[in-house]
Amino acid sequence: MEKVLITGASGYIALHCIAECLKSGYLVKASLRNMDREDEVRQAIKKGTDDNNLEICKLDLLDDEGWEDAAWDCDYLLHTASPFITYEPKDENELIKPAKEGTLRALRAANKAGIKKVVLTSSVAAVAYGHEKNIVTENDWTDTTQDVGAYTKSKTLAEKAAWDFIKSKENNSMVMTTIHPGFVFGPLLSNDTKGASADLMIRIMTGKFPAIPAIYFTVVDVRDIAMLHVKALTNKESDGRRLLTTSSKGYHMKEISKILNNDGFKKAPTKELPTLMLKLLAPFSSEMKNVLKNVKRGKYDADISLTTKLFDWKPIPLEKTVSEMGASLAQILDIKK
Repeated sequence: MEKVLITGASGYIALHCIAECLKSGYLVKASLRNMDREDEVRQAIKKGTDDNNLEICKLDLLDDEGWEDAAWDCDYLLHTASPFITYEPKDENELIKPAKEGTLRALRAANKAGIKKVVLTSSVAAVAYGHEKNIVTENDWTDTTQDVGAYTKSKTLAEKAAWDFIKSKENNSMVMTTIHPGFVFGPLLSNDTKGASADLMIRIMTGKFPAIPAIYFTVVDVRDIAMLHVKALTNKESDGRRLLTTSSKGYHMKEISKILNNDGFKKAPTKELPTLMLKLLAPFSSEMKNVLKNVKRGKYDADISLTTKLFDWKPIPLEKTVSEMGASLAQILDIKK
């Protein structure tokens, strides 16, 4: 049986990737920064499959220790680990440094171990910002010279560093595919609700937003993302490619809220927040300033034809992914309708 090293095991996407790999017949070695979370990871995986072929190891994006030992007996690397915080940091390097250095640390260890392929979790954030294109493709890059925010910048620079490594003389013969999810929704496997998707959904469901800002984003189900990561491991046509793995349509955030409202979460607002009000609030709130950046980006769609062709992929519909994440969060947090 072939073995996959998956980084960032406690993450929302990573847990689904671990489960999908195990169900697909792979041995999995998954990394945690904090081994105190091993039981949490195993309990989450057991919701979808057994954990008999799951091994847990300790790795840190900012520490060399353990990376070569973790990679030596693996055939593939699935690198999902990347720092994320729900606020804009005072120092952008709080996100950029671990994202970039951690990616290179993982790639160097994989290369030294003779791993044949890397599937890297990037993001639409590395594609769609700092410019005003109405339809983005896998050939587009976010312009980090613009004010795009620390997270977006970290994902872009980490991916660029990864491609530079793959193309360098230091790389032996390892190939890579990068996966670019939009905003990821869908059911959670663990009870950890600290991620961006869960945080946004909870705020909408509990009425923390009095009205919805005019933000547009493309959306994808976490189960689709896990499936595409695993299929990319052995899909030769995906080698050396960036793949947009998201909805072709950019959705207004109000459409997400409306689905939740129709599902009975009546605190979910259906009115739009005037952009003028955002502009007035932005100078006094880093969060509102960040929201305004996304409003200014405006609506964009994505050309996902390459991904749908390579994997014969039909994305899970928006209504299903939003409704099932809402139900998942309501159960975890006892959110009443």
